[in-house]
Amino acid sequence: MAEVNRQIHLVSRPTGEAGTENFRLVEQPLGTPGEGQVLVRHHFLSLDPYMRGRMSDAKSYAQPQPLDKVMQGGTAGVVVASKHPDYKPGDNVVGFGGWQEYSIVDGGIPGSLRKVDASRIPLSAYLGAVGMPGVTAWYGLMKICQPKPGQTIVVSAASGAVGSAVGQLAKTRGCRAVGIAGGSEKCEYVKRELGFDACIDYKAHADPKSLYEALKEATPDGVDGSFENVGGPILDAVLARMNAFGRIALCGMISGYDGQPIPLQHPQLILLSRLTIEGFIVSEHMEVWPEALKELGMLVATGKLKYRESVAEGIASAPEAFLGLLKGRNFGKQVVKLV
Repeated sequence: MAEVNRQIHLVSRPTGEAGTENFRLVEQPLGTPGEGQVLVRHHFLSLDPYMRGRMSDAKSYAQPQPLDKVMQGGTAGVVVASKHPDYKPGDNVVGFGGWQEYSIVDGGIPGSLRKVDASRIPLSAYLGAVGMPGVTAWYGLMKICQPKPGQTIVVSAASGAVGSAVGQLAKTRGCRAVGIAGGSEKCEYVKRELGFDACIDYKAHADPKSLYEALKEATPDGVDGSFENVGGPILDAVLARMNAFGRIALCGMISGYDGQPIPLQHPQLILLSRLTIEGFIVSEHMEVWPEALKELGMLVATGKLKYRESVAEGIASAPEAFLGLLKGRNFGKQVVKLV
């Protein structure tokens, strides 16, 4: 086992677009677990859009990422040493170990570690389809969009870790699933591999009218539920297609993660169509996680929920991979492989 733990720290807060200069690769001595603690070797770490918001010290739903500390984030790995009775070396675990190769975790804190079965589901999937992104998709769709057979569900960033699960879950509920993604390759994947009924390449539509017309063609009966990850012109187009009493799950606003305003062009549509719009943070709804993970795990294990990963190699690659994620360069769930 290594004697050094390599970590990525946030060393400055970005003004506008984030860059590699905001991060630093740091080496620290590898500690040993104390009583009740577990030493985990991370095999994969998760990169997610919400992390950009944590880099800022502006008011938000969570505390900002501290400077000169390990970047926070989800991890999947293997226990290498344990002084807690519930964990033993060789256990596959998922936690929140951050951007580092190892972490020491207090095994007695509820939710700090979760043992998982990697025999039927790949370990990395517990950071995506059978992890926080999958539960995010499940909660926003089931609890806010409330899909019913025959209805139309639209999801932006449809080829990503969250969006891809939303559309597939909507199909299991008998809905028409329409995705919005960037690029013809992603749209073909969403339709052919994931089974969406239609997918709109927003990059092929340079003006709002063209985007609206494409969405209109894909949603001839209007939109009953929308799962929003992007905001901006995409949200404007969806609002114009919403049916009366439609529901919008507001999950992300990645178009504004660099700090620029995200204007809403026609807010009166919310009133005219009597829409329900609800923002949510999935960590505030832990009561649904067991039910969601049970269904997601079953669907992935049986091949009924498909997913794709973009894999960066090594801890040093995390900042560049994260910045690429914010620009849509990833295809599916973005992870960093450490082992």
